[in-house]
Amino acid sequence: MDRVLKAARTSGSLNLSNRSLKDVPKEVYQGLDAVGEGENWWEAVDLQKLILTHNLIESLKEDLRNLPQLVVLNVSHNKLSELPAAIGELHMLKSLDVSFNSILKIPEVIGSATSLVKFGCSGNQLKELPSSLGKCSDLSDFKGNKLTSFSENLIASWTMLTELNASKNLLNGIPESIGRLSCLIRLDLHQNRISSIPPSISGCSSLVEFSIGLILNHGYKICLEYRLVLEDDNTLSALPGELGTLSKLGTLDLHSNQLKGYPAEACQLRLSVLDLSNNSLSGLPPEIGKMTTLRKLFSLVNGPTPALLKYLRSRLSESEDSEPSKAKDDVITMATRLSITSNELSLEGMNLSAFPSEAWESADIIKLNLSRNSIEELPLELSSCVSL
Repeated sequence: MDRVLKAARTSGSLNLSNRSLKDVPKEVYQGLDAVGEGENWWEAVDLQKLILTHNLIESLKEDLRNLPQLVVLNVSHNKLSELPAAIGELHMLKSLDVSFNSILKIPEVIGSATSLVKFGCSGNQLKELPSSLGKCSDLSDFKGNKLTSFSENLIASWTMLTELNASKNLLNGIPESIGRLSCLIRLDLHQNRISSIPPSISGCSSLVEFSIGLILNHGYKICLEYRLVLEDDNTLSALPGELGTLSKLGTLDLHSNQLKGYPAEACQLRLSVLDLSNNSLSGLPPEIGKMTTLRKLFSLVNGPTPALLKYLRSRLSESEDSEPSKAKDDVITMATRLSITSNELSLEGMNLSAFPSEAWESADIIKLNLSRNSIEELPLELSSCVSL
């Protein structure tokens, strides 16, 4: 430990991660005052970077104020239940990470840390955020807490925010002031209790990725081939047409909600990924067929995205006088056509009461999904599906 502390007084950086520490060594708080025998005080520098991750530390002392030149402080994955008031006296602090502790409340004085631009506090027990956080420009990670709401004033003050991750909380809505975040690039609100998106979302003109479904990050930015089903999903039943004005949006994840439809106005988006799976959709608007930038479309039926888009485009030329009662039949027909190229037929959650004849008429099907329906018996004709 002496050797590590001595090196830190020369480099200005101290990493004490994974050492099973229950307390921060007192020498750390002493800073330059701890210059020992054999060290040249004129060669020593103030501590600027302090990493204490993956320890058993239960508290930070008010002596933290003795480190006025601290720029980076990372105490994630410890056992902290609170932060000292001295955190507000660290006027040079730019990055603070207190993720994965047991913190119940962030002190208001954090707003006095006037240089703070990045603050991570995911995986704690926070129920609210102090209004003083509005002075920080990059507050990207609040996931995995117990937040029930963001105040209108707090959101409105984050005008320079570029990324906001408040997934896995208890949020029950999105403030109207979200539209003031014109610099926001990524917005992740999956696994909350949100029931509607305000039309003011159109003001987020820089938005590239928007997730308000339920996803599992895997590997790269957002990989939607991997699914995770958990409780407390969002409960969106409709989408505002104003979504269609977000010209830079490339990823829209609406997985695991209660959507009954997808607005035709939102078909103007130049998306590369659209996930509408595990909703209550009765069909898809044919206008989706014009979204030729889509490389991944997850909806109420499975199949190759190009084939699905081609089918929807063909629907555009059909008479618009078709009866609404045929919506479910159209979906079954579409799924069957797609099965020709994918050899898979999915009619999950279609409220079917009888086994569809299309299932055995497509002789080459190898995978059939009829889950979440009300089918009471299997027909004898199913025996003809020799490849199933």
